[in-house]
Amino acid sequence: MNELDKKIKKYFPGRAVQKDLVNAINEIVPKGVIECLLGLQCVTDDEASIQTGIKNVKAILRKNYVNRKEAILMRSNIKEKVIFKVIDKISVSLNEKEDAYEAT
Repeated sequence: MNELDKKIKKYFPGRAVQKDLVNAINEIVPKGVIECLLGLQCVTDDEASIQTGIKNVKAILRKNYVNRKEAILMRSNIKEKVIFKVIDKISVSLNEKEDAYEAT
């Protein structure tokens, strides 16, 4: 790792991502999502920690990313568990008639 890379990691932790690690995640997920997760999990130059971070990112994606084919199953899980982490585009609006928030 050169001096510039060290400074970038020091002053921008969690925001600097090694682009070559994005290809190590073979998931059908937007690259921005993968880069964000890698920025949180792989902020070191230690190879063992990076491999652990990649495994963590893959686990997070398997557990929380909603594939369009699994949307109905995910809705059921959310209804049953009430609180559920999801990586997807969600919008929330107020249903004034029911006086409740609704997510789409």
